[in-house]
Amino acid sequence: MSEKRKDPEVTDDVNDTPKDTQPAEKAQKTDVSTEQPKQTVEDSLENSEEEMKTSWDGTGTQEELMYKDECILVDENDVVVGHENKYASHRFVPETPTGKLHRAFSVFLFNEEGKLLLQQRASDKITFPDVWTNTCCSHPLYGYSPTEIDTPEDLANLTLFGVKRAAVRKLDQELGIKKDDIPIENFKYLTRLHYCAKDEVTYGPDAEWGEHEVDYILFIKAKVSMTPNPEEVRDTKYVTAEELKEMMHVDSGLKWSPWFRIIAEKFLYEWWESLETALTTDKFVDNTTIHHVL
Repeated sequence: MSEKRKDPEVTDDVNDTPKDTQPAEKAQKTDVSTEQPKQTVEDSLENSEEEMKTSWDGTGTQEELMYKDECILVDENDVVVGHENKYASHRFVPETPTGKLHRAFSVFLFNEEGKLLLQQRASDKITFPDVWTNTCCSHPLYGYSPTEIDTPEDLANLTLFGVKRAAVRKLDQELGIKKDDIPIENFKYLTRLHYCAKDEVTYGPDAEWGEHEVDYILFIKAKVSMTPNPEEVRDTKYVTAEELKEMMHVDSGLKWSPWFRIIAEKFLYEWWESLETALTTDKFVDNTTIHHVL
């Protein structure tokens, strides 16, 4: 039986109200050259990973994984600057009022009919429980081999095996979708989104949890079988574009993740309307821009 969601024990001072960082409507674009300076921090992290030679098994409660999983920290240009556990990365407290900026990914999985698979996050999730969102959204992690840390060269040539490995790993852990159904080479990278949002839906205006991410958006079309993990997923649903618009209407009463709402409003429907083009060509691919929605 799934445990009731509870906050990990807090040992620091969190009495002050953190700064409101809900996403604004206006998006800014930053062109980031893929020929970035040599990243000595990134090189060091990759060397450390090679020494660890460990694999992720997904065991543990939601609380335990907050301390066990190490996010990849980046700056606003998506340059790797270090790593930190999920607990510290997602705390919106006076010392880190917008958390710690880290890499993430958002998978949009379409079936053979072109319908998008949505998930409703489990009630036990510590950040954004019970909200509806895209198929799978999580983090590439530090400390595993093969690495989940992508380099500027990976972005330039669009291989990006780091975030794609993470996507395969989490699609299995969250939804029970096996890797044979989702070959890593079938994932299509489209662009990156930098956003920041407190979890006011769950915790109110003084929320001490939130997301601050550079989010890699991945599309894939596949016929899959699912066995959702109740610790991660409350519900799933395949939808058409029109059905999604109805679900996201304010009168539906449904709650949505901030990252999915941004992607849906700014990008999704254009890509979805030309799904085969989005999946099989580079028409919508942008590996030099980070869309800042802050």
